[in-house]
Amino acid sequence: MQHITFTNARGQSVELKSSAPFLLQSIEGLGDVDADIQTQKAPFQDGSTYIDSVLQERAISLEIVILADKSTLLKQRQFLASVFNPKLGPGTLRYENGETIREIEAVPDGVPVFPSGRDNRGPTFQKAMINLLCPDPHWKSTEITEEPTFEPLFQFPFEGIFEIGVQRDNRIIVNDGDAPAPLYIEFYGPAVNPKIANKTTGEYIKVNQTLGENEFMRIDTTPGKKSVYFVQSDGTERNVFNWIDLESNFFQLIVGENEIEYSADSDIQGAIVNIRYNKLYNAV
Repeated sequence: MQHITFTNARGQSVELKSSAPFLLQSIEGLGDVDADIQTQKAPFQDGSTYIDSVLQERAISLEIVILADKSTLLKQRQFLASVFNPKLGPGTLRYENGETIREIEAVPDGVPVFPSGRDNRGPTFQKAMINLLCPDPHWKSTEITEEPTFEPLFQFPFEGIFEIGVQRDNRIIVNDGDAPAPLYIEFYGPAVNPKIANKTTGEYIKVNQTLGENEFMRIDTTPGKKSVYFVQSDGTERNVFNWIDLESNFFQLIVGENEIEYSADSDIQGAIVNIRYNKLYNAV
């Protein structure tokens, strides 16, 4: 059963499902996205040489029916127009169908259309059409958080908790999505010049700085949103993009297996690196 939830930048949400007050009749654009095939041609070359394929924006169309009594029908229509207000900018469209949950950033492409005519409007119903534009065409999975860097091995049968384990500094992450996945990384001190590397691709991110206890850094490798923030023990944060080593690359998880390694110029016992990401899909 398809269940759609749209949340705008103001935090207002509307649910579109198979029941009142907002009955979802149809949704288009779950998979069909055009691709721009980029090629180059040399003099006297037959045909061309393939370079890359770039996906275009995703267009999603929703057809719904507002079901309400005479006293609330107008209010529900106004509420729908308020939630899908294009002046608010991007919101989040959440798609659920059984165990599948995907999200995508979407902008209303105009105010909802409320067609007239006996077939489209009555005392207790109003049809509506909503068009959305998704600048990033990929659907996102729910957020995935990697296992902590400390991996327990066994536990003594004493009262209370007493564990022995090993400090993890290497892990395998499998990206079975359809596109490279940006990372959200948190470096926690104490650590000197912490570094995280994708040994599969040879790329790495290194911070030329010493992190003390209760200090950490947040790094976002999302294209167009790359950022580096340092958070002090009192919660104060500031932009420290200049701390990143010049040879660093804000890498993403490639499709398939990624060997991720964490290291520093000091003993990393007690230091932690957390990794979060969303897998990206071409369709749902």
